[in-house]
Order: sequence, then structure tokens, then C-alpha cells
Amino acid sequence: MKYKSVFDIIGPIMIGPSSSHTAGAARIGRVARSLFGRKPKWAHISLYGSFAQTYKGHGTDVAIVGGLLDFDTFDERIPFSMEIAKQEGIDVMFYEEDAVPNHPNTARIRIGDEKGELELVGISIGGGKIEITELNGFELRLSGHHPALLIVHNDRYGTIASVANVLAKYAINIGHMEVSRKEKGKEALMTIEVDQAIDQSIIDELTALPHIIQVTKIVD
Repeated sequence: MKYKSVFDIIGPIMIGPSSSHTAGAARIGRVARSLFGRKPKWAHISLYGSFAQTYKGHGTDVAIVGGLLDFDTFDERIPFSMEIAKQEGIDVMFYEEDAVPNHPNTARIRIGDEKGELELVGISIGGGKIEITELNGFELRLSGHHPALLIVHNDRYGTIASVANVLAKYAINIGHMEVSRKEKGKEALMTIEVDQAIDQSIIDELTALPHIIQVTKIVD
């Protein structure tokens, strides 16, 4: 793993004792909240590896719930996030998993309400940095540290090119892009991290393209 600056090594401004177990965990929860687009009514959080072994002492549990409440890593409400979630009517359950993960700091988060559900897997890779490695059954690699687009689409010829053409039209530079599909010709997921802010007009234009099912924006 390459670090871009000394601050990546030291870690972010944060509440909590550990950049991996607290700041990273909060960011995983916050990405889940951002993708869900609203406050969930319930959350089932499965912890693996080191997360499962030390989450209470390192505050991983309160950090993830703080992220689900849309608290940033330095938010002073994080230590009280469990109580706040309860006050706001969010039912939270934690599960300590025995399965050996690919990365020791792994969390699987399922959140939902009467309108729908979302499931993602996130890992905390150190210094407060994270990667989202799975979303609703799609494999991906999303850092959560740059503006990004998640585009669910039908797996059809020319769809990726049409999306790239819209971004080029608005001078949006792509930093990372990948496509994941469960089955040829079925639904697929484009993950695009970019260098510039993405206006709603761009989202609307992308949504109107043929074969596009849903466009979700994540703001750094």
C-alpha cells in the first residue's frame, strides 16, 4: 500500500483510540449510510477477525453506528452513538463471526427499512483508510476517499462508453473505474472514482442513458 502524505500514516482527525478500528470503522458505516441515502430503521453488523476480537475495547461498534448516523470521524457524538441510535429508533445488532476473512479488519453491514435494504462489506486498511469490497453481492473496490459514482446497469454493449462520454463532456477525470457483474448479460455495477465534484445535472444525464438502472453519488 502506498501513502500519499505523512497524514495518511499518522491517521485522520478522529474520536477514538485507533485509526483502523475507530476512524476506519466510522468511515465504513458512513459509506453505508451514504449509499442507503437515508437513516436506516435497523442495522445488522457482522464483525470478522480483529474487529470481532477487539471491537468493544477499541470502540469499533460505536464508530460504525456513528457512521450510520452520518457522523464524521472527529464528531464528538461518536462515543454516544449507540444511545443516539436507540433514541432515533434504530435497532442495532452485532455479530461476532468465526469465519477467517481476507483482511483482519472486516465488517459486513446490512441496513434497511420498509423501503429497502443494503448490504456491503468494508475493510479498514490502516491510517483511517478503508475499502468497500462488496455491495449487494457485487464485488468492487471503493476507497470512500474520493467523489464516486456507483452505476447499476444492464450488461449491454456500449453502456460503459456512453457513461465515459458524458463524464468527458463535463471534463470529469476518472481516477479509478471497474465493472462487476454477477452474470453475463444481466445486471452489472460500474464503480467510478473521479477527481471533481459531480453536479446533479450530470447525475440526471447519466440516469437518462439507455440501460442505466440507478446512479448513486458518493461525496468525499
